[in-house]
Amino acid sequence: MTDFWCEHAWLGGEEAYAGVVIGVEGERIVTVRVGVEEAPEGAVLLSGLTIPGLANAHSHAFQRAFRGKTEVGRGTFWTWREQMYAAAARLDPDNYFALARATFGEMALAGVTGVGEFHYVHHAPDGTLYADPNAMGAAVIAAAAEVGIRITLIDACYLHGGIGEDLSAGQRRFSDGTAERWVERVDALVDDASRRADSGSSRSASTTGSTVRIGAAIHSARAVAPEEMAVVAGWANEREVPLHAHVSEQPAENEACLAAYGRTPTVLLGEAGALGERFTAIHVTHPTDVDRDLLGGAGATVCLCPTTERNLADGIGPASELRRAGARLAVGSDSQAVIDLFEEARAIELDERLARLERGNQDAAALLEAATANGQRAIGWPEAGAIERGRLADFVNLAVDGVRLAGIAPETAAASLVFAATAADVTNVIVGGKFIVRDGAHVSIDVAAELRSSIGEIGGA
Repeated sequence: MTDFWCEHAWLGGEEAYAGVVIGVEGERIVTVRVGVEEAPEGAVLLSGLTIPGLANAHSHAFQRAFRGKTEVGRGTFWTWREQMYAAAARLDPDNYFALARATFGEMALAGVTGVGEFHYVHHAPDGTLYADPNAMGAAVIAAAAEVGIRITLIDACYLHGGIGEDLSAGQRRFSDGTAERWVERVDALVDDASRRADSGSSRSASTTGSTVRIGAAIHSARAVAPEEMAVVAGWANEREVPLHAHVSEQPAENEACLAAYGRTPTVLLGEAGALGERFTAIHVTHPTDVDRDLLGGAGATVCLCPTTERNLADGIGPASELRRAGARLAVGSDSQAVIDLFEEARAIELDERLARLERGNQDAAALLEAATANGQRAIGWPEAGAIERGRLADFVNLAVDGVRLAGIAPETAAASLVFAATAADVTNVIVGGKFIVRDGAHVSIDVAAELRSSIGEIGGA
């Protein structure tokens, strides 16, 4: 057994505890002791403040390639989308592996121990299948493995260019043609992941490997028709894996759904059997009262991505109303405009203050839980996200002697982290009891150099 002695650790609630010893065997926490003033002999010392591993519940890794390059001139989500398609068109399995590895490396440096990669760049740019139809997904999985973070590849079904519209040239590589062909491809992906983990032919995502799981996504009500939603939802429900969807990110999406079906995207998803405790709705920036109650009543998670939502002028989602209705909150870096889950968490509260003209809509402990336990649960790792006996030994250590966190009090540790910490304060990251980041650097990857190289090869938007 390896002991990690934490000067202070956040175990839930508003405060941090002093002298916490985390005992680890294999990948699991087997003991947690509090109030141990001196480190046990042979213990690994973690000064500062230690918290559970952060979960990035919604990521599009390839969009890191055009950070800062789409900010010139005026526009909307819809004009930005065309720039995104142009960047996606330059990807192939080799250069996507390099870019994803660098992007996941940046996430590791920011304290992310698990990522939900919402994956829809499936095929060659003209829609032709690669020799391995899952070559792109396999590249993303391999990239996360080399970085050392856990990944749930949330494989997205994407079939239409809009409601009743054909795919555009930039969208062809996203589509399998039909929901049934999506099922065939993802079944093969799960089988391949299972073989790689030497776990037989099980279709259960929980058995695909110690750091890899597979989930499903309905890209959006724009890209998947109601009868096709039901196929994807049925696949995910049968296998008891996470199911995600972009939901009501833009008012135009709601308007198109109402015009075509007389229903909002959330109502359509409910009728297709998608809603439930394993369902995560991404964004939910413009829900109706009915949408809010459906999501809350189902015990679903809502993943907010505030840095992307403000970058794309999406709007501000009603986080406090969704939470009061019964939905859990999680956070994601989405477009990689910023990779900093502390910023995402605090933005939930700070953005809502601007919209509601009121402070204190979310408490700090709940926001930190959104970035840890709730996010891990949303991406299918419920055994991660807390420093407790029996949980995965995934935790993050932050320095508190820098300018942002110097002078924080243990009694208000959660508030200090949420409202003051940044990714730059992360010092050490442990996944499965092993360091992947030590003293502020990745143990095997020069992340900045790999970002420069991979982005340079692909180019920006």
